[in-house]
Formats: sequence, C-alpha cells, structure tokens
Amino acid sequence: MRDHEPAGSTHEGREGHEGPGGRGGHEGRRLSTRETAELLGVKPETVYAYVSRGQLGSRRDPGGRGSTFDAKEVEALARRNRRDSSGSSSTGGELSVRTRITLIDKDRYYYRGVDATELAARHSYEEIAEWLWTGQLRPGVTFTAPEASVTAARRAVDALPEHSGPTDRLRVAAIAASAADPLRFDLSESAVLGTARTLIPTLVAALPPLRHDHRDEGPLAHRLWGRLTGRTPDGASLRVLDTALGLLVDHDLAASTLAVRVAASARAHPYAAVSAGLGVLEGPLHGAASGLAHRLLLDVLDQGTAVPVVADELRAGRRVPGLGHRLYPGEDPRARALFALLEEVPGAAPALAAAQDIVTTTARHTPLHANVDLALAVLTVSSGMSASAGETVFAVARTAGWIAHTLEEYAERPLRMRPSGHYVGARPPQPLPE
Repeated sequence: MRDHEPAGSTHEGREGHEGPGGRGGHEGRRLSTRETAELLGVKPETVYAYVSRGQLGSRRDPGGRGSTFDAKEVEALARRNRRDSSGSSSTGGELSVRTRITLIDKDRYYYRGVDATELAARHSYEEIAEWLWTGQLRPGVTFTAPEASVTAARRAVDALPEHSGPTDRLRVAAIAASAADPLRFDLSESAVLGTARTLIPTLVAALPPLRHDHRDEGPLAHRLWGRLTGRTPDGASLRVLDTALGLLVDHDLAASTLAVRVAASARAHPYAAVSAGLGVLEGPLHGAASGLAHRLLLDVLDQGTAVPVVADELRAGRRVPGLGHRLYPGEDPRARALFALLEEVPGAAPALAAAQDIVTTTARHTPLHANVDLALAVLTVSSGMSASAGETVFAVARTAGWIAHTLEEYAERPLRMRPSGHYVGARPPQPLPE
C-alpha cells in the first residue's frame, strides 16, 4: 500500500541499476558499499534503501560478492542530500504538511503519539479509527450504515460490469452514498464524524458477499471477511484481518492521502475527499502492490521454490513484489506484526514458508525486508481470497485515515494546497499556430 509504498517501482526502481558507467569526470571509477556509505554519511543498509527507491544504481562486482556504485552518481546524490537538508533547494524542497495524525520514525510508526502496532494489537479497527479522529478511545464501538445509504450504494455497485475491480466498486459506492446524503456539504466536525461512521460500513456493505449465509453484523472485520472469501472464518484469521485494518489506517502523506488533503483544502465534502483517495489508490504503484505479491506467492507455491520465480522477476527488470519500503530501511513494522499473528492461522504455514523463501532468495541479490504487501498476500492466499482482496483491505482501512486528514485539513486555511507551477515552456510571445 504505497503509503504502504514499496521500495521503487516497476519502472523507476530498476531504471538506474546498470548505472551510468562512470560517465564524465570519474569514468570507470566505482565505489564499494562501504565507500559509498561513508561518502553519503549513512549506514550500509541505507545505501541499499537508496537502490530500492531508484535513487542510486548498483552493479554486482564480478570479482566479489558485493555491489559497486558509480562514483559520479554517488557524489551527485550526496550533493542533493546536502542541498535538501539545508533547505536551499530552488524549488523549496519536498512538500511538507503539518499533521498530528501519524509519525513515522525509523522502523516504527505512531498514531497520535501511540505506537501503532501496539494499538492494533489491543484494539479493533473501529476503536483505532475513533482514536485517530478524536484522540479518544471508545471501547466496543461499532459502525452502522443507514439503510438508505446501503441501498443506494448497492444499486450503483450492482450496475457495474462484472469485471469491475474492488476500487471501482468502492469509489462508486462512495459517490452513491454521497448522493443519498443531502447534508453532505455540512463540514462541521460533528457532521464529518457522523459521515465517517456511516460511510465506512456502507462501503463494506456495498461489496457483493461471497457466502450465502453472510450477515452484516458485528465488528467491521467480520462483515468484510464474507466479502473477501467464501470460507468460514476462524478466530485467528479474523484477528489477522482486524489487525491488518488497524495497521493500515494511516501512513502519513502517502500519494492517496495527499490527494485527499488537496480535495479537503478545496472544501470538497468528505465523500468526495475519500473518492479522490480511492482514485489515486487504484494506481499500479500504490494500491495494487499486494495483488502483485499475492500472484508471486502463488507462483512460488506452484513451483515449490522461490528461486526460478525471483529469477524471472529480476531477469525482466522488475523489482520483487512485497519487499522493501522507502520509509523503512529495516523491517516494516506492519509486516512484522502480521507475520507473528499469521503463525496462529490454520493452513497458513505453506504461504508463510513461501514468503520466507522469497525474502531469503532475494537477499542474495539485494538485502530487502518483507513489507506489509507480502504479509497481506500470505493472508489472502492462505484464506482462499482473490489477488485483489489485499487492495480491498487497504482501501477500507485507509478510508478512516483519509477522514482524519480531511478533518485536519478543514481546520486549515482554504486552498492552501496550491503549489505554484514552474513554467519551462516556450517564452511568449509566440506566433499563432497555423
């Protein structure tokens, strides 16, 4: 989930792996990992994080076991880092938004100052959502969707083509629910909180159930389960799903969250803000990551080993799905928490072993840790879910975070999310085209 964003992308993450070959003043000169780390002033593992993000190219040393790096490229990256840290960039550096919602610090992250993994281990998704929205816990809280909202959303979703994906359905459900709410333009905090508590269960209820005996009652994770798989749930699996929802509620300013804040800055109502987030989430570099990891895991289980599967990914110039994260040079804390719970799920052992095989095999090439996408893939594969199920989990979970950011943005100056363009086209006046 690209917030939950993996390290690099299919196109970007591999673009520099051959390196420039020392073009320019340092032609032919290559640095070891240790030398590169010293020049950049970082740890060796951070060097590989730069590689996984596509910020630095690497090449295997034919005469050794390590990687080498083009000296000119390393020096350019060092200059960029110094410039960005000094704040003297001509573009003003990366966009920065003040927020009190989520802090990502090293290999941990926090919701309103509280360790997110500990919060997810002790509280339900709905309780965590309330904490994110209000800073207060409401033990035992559940969200209920009004009948009119669910009816409108289901009718709209049922009218979609059969091949529609989960994000298509959720986005249409959000739009339909907004049309059924004449008070949607009330942006007061109490009204937005009321919308949030009904919109999330409406999104889940609008998805087609996969079990004939499914009932829309109880915690949200229980209701969502019957829309992800036709299998009867066990307690351990439901706990993993509920914990996954809680872990994925928010992850700072991921691309979809930024889109939500832009919409909220223009004072779009919360349904529209969530719809903006869903639109970005559908991109292949964001919400689709868990589906790629799901298919990879199935291939490994089919082959009996990760070696040929990983080799095919690398040969094709693709990153290996489910590994690495640009914000975590070490372990993704969300993956660590889910893998521990998956140990208790009946029938999950083969998928867990396949995931470990992927990590171990890929470590021979690049030392990357498993991210939350791979953990979600273990859940979806072992539970008989489709490859798109992880995307559904991610979207439903993140809706609560989007609402939190929407509330926060409503308290800011309107239209502040309006950067200035840096025009680089032809200078006027130009002759009229003929």
